[in-house]
Amino acid sequence: MAGTDAQPSGAAMDRRIARPVARRWRLPAAICGALAVALLIWRLIPAAGSTDLAAADIETGTVERKAFEDVLPVRGLVTPAITTYITSVSGGQVARLIAQDGMQVAAGQALATLDNPALKLDILTRESGIAGQLGTVSGDDLALEKSRLDRETQASSAGYDLVKARRDLSVQQQLHDQGFVSDAGVASYREQAQYQEKRLAQLKAGQSSQDRIAALQARRLADTRARLSGNLSAVEASLDALTLRAPVAGRLTNFTIQLGQMLKPGDPVGQVDSEGAWKLVADVDEYYLGHVRVGQRASGEGGMSFTVIKVLPTITDGRFRVELGFKGAPPPGLNRGQTVDVRITMGETTMATLAPIGGWLDSGGGSSAFVLDASGRSARRRAVKVGRRNPETAEILSGLQPGERIVTSNTATIKGDAINIR
Repeated sequence: MAGTDAQPSGAAMDRRIARPVARRWRLPAAICGALAVALLIWRLIPAAGSTDLAAADIETGTVERKAFEDVLPVRGLVTPAITTYITSVSGGQVARLIAQDGMQVAAGQALATLDNPALKLDILTRESGIAGQLGTVSGDDLALEKSRLDRETQASSAGYDLVKARRDLSVQQQLHDQGFVSDAGVASYREQAQYQEKRLAQLKAGQSSQDRIAALQARRLADTRARLSGNLSAVEASLDALTLRAPVAGRLTNFTIQLGQMLKPGDPVGQVDSEGAWKLVADVDEYYLGHVRVGQRASGEGGMSFTVIKVLPTITDGRFRVELGFKGAPPPGLNRGQTVDVRITMGETTMATLAPIGGWLDSGGGSSAFVLDASGRSARRRAVKVGRRNPETAEILSGLQPGERIVTSNTATIKGDAINIR
């Protein structure tokens, strides 16, 4: 019974448990999973000095070797070749409108009249003063002429007295020779003749000197008369300035003054545009300021030919202005304000390494570009040198090779030297 109640031994309680076969692969699988996660994290976390960008947020282009056209397309505005401005010279109140805006006018044609009572009174006062001075000059002229006539009269009288004295002396000399008159009687006649000779000589000598003085005075009076006459003409012209006139022939534009409007001296009134003579005005990006020059050729739609006639270097909002003149007669049908697409030729067409134009040229002045690798999923910054440009391509002097792809969108905000494209 004792044998029956005894506890079973430990050997009897132990049993062999078989290990599952799958448990041997857990460790390698865990290692592979960890590597995959690490690779994913490496792909998601940007490397030091790199920037992640979505592929949809960037633009790319391919560097090519092809012909470079050194041309600059611009859009020109048709404007009159010559514009003459009209200003109010004297000022006043608009009393009458004679012409209308947009009409064809002739040179000197009256456009409007002004009323300025104060100016008219001033002109009348000045005219009276000048007329009085001219009267004084005329009086001085008359006095000079009277003095000349008096001198001539005196000389003529002295000449007559000399002739009479010589005739009397001749008669007395004949009587003396016949014994009818004494020597004393002849002497008095001889003295009279000598006196008249001296008197006439003195008058002629004095007349010559006085004539020189009178001639100088006459020239001065003539100068004074001319100056006063010029002043009178200027005063009368001031009165005529109350009539606004067209300075040249053409089409009157911007003539917007109204009846009763007050104009000050120098106020703009309008302008006269040359009719049938046109030029183009175009605004150009400041980058081309050193490339566009007077004399360069240009072509436009419809076979039109132009020449750059003026370059205005003042920069306004990043642009400067050029003027282009027509080579030959402008085509019929042009109107002021019409736009014409023009291509300015700045150089000869040559073969070159070219990259697409884009925002990348504005990033540091185009001194570097991000070059994509073969996979197209990353790009690294590379120093480049850019030459000529046209609106489509930029000439690459160094740093890029044909066939390479670059990021053409603006990369100014990227600080590092690498881009990861996701």
